[in-house]
Amino acid sequence: MPPDTATPTEAELRRLFFRVFPAVGLAMFGAALDQTIVAAALPSIARSLGEVERISWVVVAYLVATTVAAPVYGRLGDAFGRRRMLLVALGMYALGATLCALAPSLDMLALARLVQGFGGGGLISLSVALIAEVVPARERGRFQAWIAAVFAASSALGPVAGGLLTEWFGWRAVFMLQPPLALLAAWLAVRRLAGADPGNPQGFAFDWAGLLLFALFVAPALLALDQVRRLAPSALALAFGLAALAGLALWLLWRQERRARDPLLPLDVLTEPSVWRANLLSALVSGAFVGAIAFLPIYFAAVRGLSPSASGIALLPLAVLAAVGAVVSGRLLSRTGRTMLWPAFGLAGAAIVMAAVALGTGRLGVPAMALLLGLVSIGLGTSFPMVQVTVQSAAGRERLGSATASVQFTRALGSAVGTALLGTVLFGTLAAQGGEAASLFVALVNRGPEALAGLSEAAQAAFRAEMTAAFRAAFLTAAAMAAVAAWLCTRVPLQRV
Repeated sequence: MPPDTATPTEAELRRLFFRVFPAVGLAMFGAALDQTIVAAALPSIARSLGEVERISWVVVAYLVATTVAAPVYGRLGDAFGRRRMLLVALGMYALGATLCALAPSLDMLALARLVQGFGGGGLISLSVALIAEVVPARERGRFQAWIAAVFAASSALGPVAGGLLTEWFGWRAVFMLQPPLALLAAWLAVRRLAGADPGNPQGFAFDWAGLLLFALFVAPALLALDQVRRLAPSALALAFGLAALAGLALWLLWRQERRARDPLLPLDVLTEPSVWRANLLSALVSGAFVGAIAFLPIYFAAVRGLSPSASGIALLPLAVLAAVGAVVSGRLLSRTGRTMLWPAFGLAGAAIVMAAVALGTGRLGVPAMALLLGLVSIGLGTSFPMVQVTVQSAAGRERLGSATASVQFTRALGSAVGTALLGTVLFGTLAAQGGEAASLFVALVNRGPEALAGLSEAAQAAFRAEMTAAFRAAFLTAAAMAAVAAWLCTRVPLQRV
């Protein structure tokens, strides 16, 4: 594979990309699919294993493991070669999925999800880094259409496939789908990635202390956000305690990484202005995007009275059309070499349209709202390829894996923080209005539309009015996050590649 500074011809570039993409694309698809396909099986898992109150462990365990694993694979990929580490990640992912399918209890399922997540955490970052080995920085945006298509396809296919597999074959079939995909991706990696960079392991010493402190930061932080997202006042004390533990671990991690010879998180890269500002805007975008996807089904069900299938259809433009924004900005990057100009416009537009959705909440028809959410998605999507290209270019080839993993980590953390923030705004607005709206909202999150079945028509109408005001505040919060991200685009020093 040519170095990043090479300038292959158009035909050579396309041939190289399509030799590599089937292997890394399939690995990416499996990891991205897992984020949505398992959600459809959660009710069935809860009924089967009989522990509804702890079912969130299935999601949280995977999220913690993937977040911790991302920088590990990034650092090891730089040292030992990304193809080798991709095969390790695929093996771990397949093993974890098999253990999930065989798990006899929720505790064992959560442990198996940790194993699977530690494999899945490397798949996306290693795949994106492998593509960066093949395609020069300025040309990567043109091929972002294929990467964006993988995530769009998994977002659209995941809930449908998960629901069908669970209904026809049971929830264990959801996990048994993944080992064959991992095996096929491994076979393609062996066949098509033979020329990948072998890395430079000479003198490398893994930062075990950094890994331990990083895990002690990530796990309490995500658990604290999960407690906040539950919207229960009784959980706030635990959330504050976990947040304090995460803060202490972060301080100790910073001290460790400053003196480590081969740090897990290379501070010289992560503190580079183009890297941390691009990562911060990516976290804001992910928070607004994932947070909206998490709570909009509740809005469509409680305020608009839509069925689950109709809510899914109304949500499709937001979930899928981000790929269009990624394609457009990627092509503009290839033509002009400008990185942050296009997401600056796209994110500003997304903020304006999201504010319009907020102000029109309760008055806009569902088709009009779905259309506007699609425009928001396009605007947010313009940032996806630009963040990757900017971070990879600023970090350089020697730190390519660590830099790429930092994007995955900040997106995961941003998604969790954004979801918790929007949930807090929703709950706080409802609580400020008094009455039973806040408790009804918590019941709605936990039990679905059946929580409103016992209310009179007048009480349901009053609750919908209060929900409309709460969602207006949440949508305005998401719009503000997109606006800050648009401003950050202008503050990234690396504006051209």
